[in-house]
Amino acid sequence: MFKKVLIANRGEIALRIIRTCKEMGIQTVAVYSTADAESLHVRFADEAVCIGPPSSAESYLKISNIIAAAEITNADAIHPGYGFLSENAKFSKICEEHQIKFIGASADMINRMGDKASAKSTMIEAGVPCVPGSVGIIPDFKTCKKVAKQTGYPVMLKASAGGGGKGMRAVWKEDQLQDAWDSARQESKAAFGNDDMYIEKLIEEPRHIEIQIVGDSTGRACHLSERDCSVQRRHQKLTEETPSPFMTDELREAMGKAAVLASEYIKYEGVGTVEFLVDKHRNFYFMEMNTRIQVEHPITEQVVDHDLIKEQIMVAAGIPISGKNYLPQLHSIECRINAEDPFTDFRPSPGRITTLHAPGGHGVRLDSHVYAGYVIPPNYDSMIAKLITTARTREEAIAKMKRALDEFVIEGIKTTIPFHRQLMDDPIYVSGEYTTAFMDDFVMDDQYNE
Repeated sequence: MFKKVLIANRGEIALRIIRTCKEMGIQTVAVYSTADAESLHVRFADEAVCIGPPSSAESYLKISNIIAAAEITNADAIHPGYGFLSENAKFSKICEEHQIKFIGASADMINRMGDKASAKSTMIEAGVPCVPGSVGIIPDFKTCKKVAKQTGYPVMLKASAGGGGKGMRAVWKEDQLQDAWDSARQESKAAFGNDDMYIEKLIEEPRHIEIQIVGDSTGRACHLSERDCSVQRRHQKLTEETPSPFMTDELREAMGKAAVLASEYIKYEGVGTVEFLVDKHRNFYFMEMNTRIQVEHPITEQVVDHDLIKEQIMVAAGIPISGKNYLPQLHSIECRINAEDPFTDFRPSPGRITTLHAPGGHGVRLDSHVYAGYVIPPNYDSMIAKLITTARTREEAIAKMKRALDEFVIEGIKTTIPFHRQLMDDPIYVSGEYTTAFMDDFVMDDQYNE
């Protein structure tokens, strides 16, 4: 087992990793930018190293600074969390070259599954259902037009290196294709330094359902059931739940088998998710694989009673998994609390938190790194907390979430607490019949204004 783990991340996920390491008797090293000097992950780690100014490019994305921090503190492993360098093949490779264990996927695995076109080709080889469309990168617009016609409109143009909704365009008619092609490539080039594109059939009324998997060094994998991530705004998840209200026993078994097949086919080692689009007829199609821990992993932990960070660390240390698949025994919902104003189109709201009262009680979990007096910097993702409620049924979990949101007080900044409170009253959400288009018609009601 590792003696000391450096956490190459910030905020709530860094604190989350520190907690598990402490329970396992592993020393921890926090890294931080000057903007994060007062963050809780810095306070609770055994050691902390400043790695640069507020800019991510000069701190949390600066590989040389992170490796130097690991070397001067004698860390024998690095946990990247999610975001930043968690799916960076170069970083994984450099860790290996410096004989520091990267608690995540190998460089080869990240390259194979991080590129969406390559991942799709691999999954077709494995026999995992994939969305109809192009096989591999589309070389030019002429080919794009031909493939779109063969696939049949509507289609979705996607950046091969994409993520977070960037480089994605829905195209309903042929006369929209040229503009979509040009703008998607331009956006992808600016965001990822890569304008490679591919095409998929646009699945109408889809659900975004992912399967949590764990694979070990023997090539064996198992799944820990599903999470429904369909409530999204601009392809960014807002809330998640497990089990999915759309799921049946038959569908869960089929999707679980497909996810395990995908993982074992590529001999995946670590914790990850296989993400699917599921249409209204419950046909499911491979979308992508995330070779890291997910933001929404706590709801899986709650319903199967597993510490997924501990699982990651044990697999990275060469300890084999049991091979058993896990099914949800309870119902869990996560609301992502962002420093944003939902009444002004979710405008970011950095600043000082003047008052904070955290909710509590049976079945309530709060993962956060903020406190009264903490200043939320404008330099990073706006998520400041994850509120999770768990109960025997979905109805009870929603009722518990309403109560917890009513108790949750954050003053000094705007947050998405009012949005989530309205969501828990929304008849479509309560019915469980939402799709990824749910937010298209969602309008904030003034009665929920703080």
